[in-house]
Amino acid sequence: MRPVAEATKEATKVELTYPQKAAAVIVSLGADKASGLYQYMDPEEIEALTLEVARLGMLDSEQTEAVLTEFYQTCMTSKAVTEGGLEYARAVLEKAFGNQTAMALLEKVTKSLKNREFAFLDKADVKSLFSALQNERPQTVALVLSYVDPDKAAGVIEQLEPRRQIRVVEAIATMESAAPAAIKTIEAEMERKFSSIITSSNVKVGGIDYVAGIMNNLDRSSEKSIFDGLSARNAELADEIRKRMFVFEDIITMDDRSVQRFVRDCDPRDLVLALKTANAEVSNKLFTNMSARMAESIRDDLEVTTNVRMKDVEDAQQRIVGVIRDLEERNEIIIMKGGKDDIIA
Repeated sequence: MRPVAEATKEATKVELTYPQKAAAVIVSLGADKASGLYQYMDPEEIEALTLEVARLGMLDSEQTEAVLTEFYQTCMTSKAVTEGGLEYARAVLEKAFGNQTAMALLEKVTKSLKNREFAFLDKADVKSLFSALQNERPQTVALVLSYVDPDKAAGVIEQLEPRRQIRVVEAIATMESAAPAAIKTIEAEMERKFSSIITSSNVKVGGIDYVAGIMNNLDRSSEKSIFDGLSARNAELADEIRKRMFVFEDIITMDDRSVQRFVRDCDPRDLVLALKTANAEVSNKLFTNMSARMAESIRDDLEVTTNVRMKDVEDAQQRIVGVIRDLEERNEIIIMKGGKDDIIA
């Protein structure tokens, strides 16, 4: 049996969570300096942090040094970004830490800056958001919704009238970055409705992947209405959003009956190609919902199918996804969507 001290030392090597790292910093600073930091925190944050401090236990000197180094780098990065902008920060950090570390720090801090500046949106419920945004321009609605969770954004979009739904979704999908001047304009327009909105650097907001997440959380009638209107305005964009909403690997979330249904409509050759790179979970889902004869045939073909181009595999998977989407459109199968669908047996 290993000595207790050795086992305890190994246990402390477990990767700390961010709350645990914050607690480690507080402990390392000492009571006086820690109390100074507490003055800038909300009561909820103080309560959560104090709980983590109480739970922290013992950390060895190596872990403590690593946490404090990360904290120092983060503070330095935040200061460089807020005072000099992204390009200035990148130059400073590359000189101090090297290119790779600088890029990792910048990515982490710009995300945290975005979340901090728009943190008030987390406390706003769907009803309050809709009340504040219902008369705003689609571009303004799109920007604000890009800073909230997809399910909350979906709740707001569902309440908009159909034409505005389409324009807001299109604006989110085509949004790439928000300049400080644009954020300041939004701040002026929304100052009576929300707390101030400030940002110091361009950050990625919206985009097709994000709007796909929103669409996955919409009710089906709103989704269909938006896609019908968006297809008329921008068919290419509508198709690209559809592609991001359901991917080949999502087959594992489907019920067995739906899998059995779409497999019947798939070209067996596409199934063979698609399975060349499929993980075990997807493969098992497909094979268990085929006839024994079909499963045996496809396994045999998989063994003799070699030197396949990745593009051919991806194209085959996309054709299968197309079959699934077509069947769902005809209500012949069900795709689970963000907890919105209740299935009645």
